[in-house]
Amino acid sequence: MTRVITERSAGGVLLLRIGPALLVALIRLRGGGILGLPKGHMEAGEEPHETALRETREETGLSGRVLAPLEEISYVFWSRAQGARVAKQVSFFLLEYRAGSPAHHDGEVEGVTLVPVARAPGALTYPGERSVMRRALAWVDATGYGGGEAPPPSSRG
Repeated sequence: MTRVITERSAGGVLLLRIGPALLVALIRLRGGGILGLPKGHMEAGEEPHETALRETREETGLSGRVLAPLEEISYVFWSRAQGARVAKQVSFFLLEYRAGSPAHHDGEVEGVTLVPVARAPGALTYPGERSVMRRALAWVDATGYGGGEAPPPSSRG
């Protein structure tokens, strides 16, 4: 019987306003062939929204604040490193840019791409993350969200 490991993670949909454009920060992985939302493992004692803020900051170089919870997605994948199937649950939060630069992302990702929010669902690689982004767009539309007052990042990375 195949071993199954359960993991909990959290991630963020980080919104930034640069001039009139409302953008979202996506991470590039595997030679740039995968565009995704920043996310990662919850540390002991950490709440999901805290993980979302930390992982988004680490993977994009951008800090934010939580605007709203979005959606929890679940998926299963095979981990060669662990020799097991991994059943993963990821809680996503909508975040508003506060500070930082995409040039300061960590080594886990190959880069950060800022994409207009309306194009983001189509740009994302994974169906679950496209669903999360559609939920974020619905929130933006329903609230008339216009972006934050923080200055834009100094680099588009």
